[in-house]
Amino acid sequence: MRTPVTIIGAGLGGLVLARVLHLHGIPATVHEADPSPTARPQGGMLDIHDHSGRLALEAAELTDAFRDLILPGRQALRLLDRKGTVLFEKADDGTGGSPEVQRGELRRVLLDALPAGTVRWGSKATGVRALAGGRHEVAFADGTTTVTNLLVGADGAWSRVRPLLSDAVPRYVGRSVVETCLHDADTRHPATAKAVGGGTLVALDPDGHGKWLVAHRERGGTLRAYITATGPRTRFATTDPGTPTTGPGARTNPTDATTPTATVARLAAEYADWAPELTALITAGDTAPILRPLHDLSAGHRWDRVPGVTLLGDAAHLSVPNGEGANLAMLDGAGLGEALAAHPDDVETALAAYEQALFPRGAAAATVAGRNPTPQELIAFFTRGDRTGG
Repeated sequence: MRTPVTIIGAGLGGLVLARVLHLHGIPATVHEADPSPTARPQGGMLDIHDHSGRLALEAAELTDAFRDLILPGRQALRLLDRKGTVLFEKADDGTGGSPEVQRGELRRVLLDALPAGTVRWGSKATGVRALAGGRHEVAFADGTTTVTNLLVGADGAWSRVRPLLSDAVPRYVGRSVVETCLHDADTRHPATAKAVGGGTLVALDPDGHGKWLVAHRERGGTLRAYITATGPRTRFATTDPGTPTTGPGARTNPTDATTPTATVARLAAEYADWAPELTALITAGDTAPILRPLHDLSAGHRWDRVPGVTLLGDAAHLSVPNGEGANLAMLDGAGLGEALAAHPDDVETALAAYEQALFPRGAAAATVAGRNPTPQELIAFFTRGDRTGG
């Protein structure tokens, strides 16, 4: 019998891995901390890149289901300055290589493609430890444990599995984003809806200062925005609400965080000299703003081969949002699944082959994620037709 795989984390990467393993007859169990698939929002738009996410979905035999999710016209792009002046505009002519889907809808397709019971909801990993012979024990918040011969950490930036392989801890990069959402924008916020256009808006300060925002048009006239806030985390919260309360990188006071009202007020003050149709993305939100401090792992993060365990996605190569994260996580999952299928009787050979491809892929993505581009650089980038996002 092929070695069963224990996957920690039911994000896109972990689910692609489970799906590819299922297609090849390899049993897998996915443990997810969330109590249900709908326990929390899954984020907004995601563009699936031909060279990464699309290949992963092909390996998962879900190309047709993916095509049914594509939102027409969402590859349209507008680049504005802080006063609302259009610097660059590109329509969606249907030839782009990064069609847009809703992240939550894509996750649902992946979940529906797995056998019932594959994902164990409300199964929060709290610790892992190595046993003899390449086995590992995972402890869960409910007091249960499981022992596995093959453990995969698909559990994101604050991975519980990573310490088995690496001492690396995510580091704050000096800026955060605040996520906001406006519903029925064409009726209730027409000037903002017009500024965003039919797809993606990027607005930035040509004078620098590290201020810029991105907004996407979702289904039903919804606009989702991500506004950059530079400087120490303490400008918005004295602790990082995204980090764990125990273990590596733990925050010291998990209850000491900013309130939604304070977040909006501080961010609105920073963008006070921006056009009102743009600042409405900050002040007119219909949901509580979500503060997301940005972290990364050192470029080229890697580890020596440890029997019976590996990582994928942000657990392996966390970087600031650069359009590659979810796509690479899915490609990681597909690559690992195919490597295990190619070496069914030699797990270590499979893991070594997978990691040989993983490390340079993650390092390459990290090199484009480090700084804020100028308007001229963005225009040149978009003009080349190789825009990424999501």
